[in-house]
Amino acid sequence: MDVAEERRFREFVSARSPALIRLGYLLTGGDQHAAEDLLQTVLAKTAARWGRIDDPEPYVRRAMYRQQVSWWRLASRRRETTVADMPDMAGRDDTHTADLKLVLRHALARLTSRQRAVLVLRYFEDLPEAEVALIMGCSVGTVRSTTHRSLARLRVVAPELADLRTPHETFEEVTS
Repeated sequence: MDVAEERRFREFVSARSPALIRLGYLLTGGDQHAAEDLLQTVLAKTAARWGRIDDPEPYVRRAMYRQQVSWWRLASRRRETTVADMPDMAGRDDTHTADLKLVLRHALARLTSRQRAVLVLRYFEDLPEAEVALIMGCSVGTVRSTTHRSLARLRVVAPELADLRTPHETFEEVTS
């Protein structure tokens, strides 16, 4: 890989890593460390072929999916890990997070498709209002008002979510 290609690869990785980590997180069933491993594995393979890739985004996304499927198929990835000593602390209780995920899923299902799309694009994909407006083909004001109405509707249909301070915290807790 020459210097210009290496610079282009680094810029791609820097710009797209947050979105690709989110994809990896979803592909790995919510395991942040596995998502990071998945992305790192795929980026290492992508770097070796970088000069022959025309459109890197779909290539990397497809490679992440295929790599995860091959990991699922490997029985060795499912073995238990033995340790010399038992941990001092009990495992994490994820009951609250699981309940929160169910509440959020049911609450989002009760919104209109437009309201759901605005909330997912704004808070899950973390896109700015202008980009959401461009994607949805509407004005920034429409995105703002739809976001406001959607959050108000969520507070009505899922008062359990009111304990969280911001929509970002809600999506972060559910996706982390």
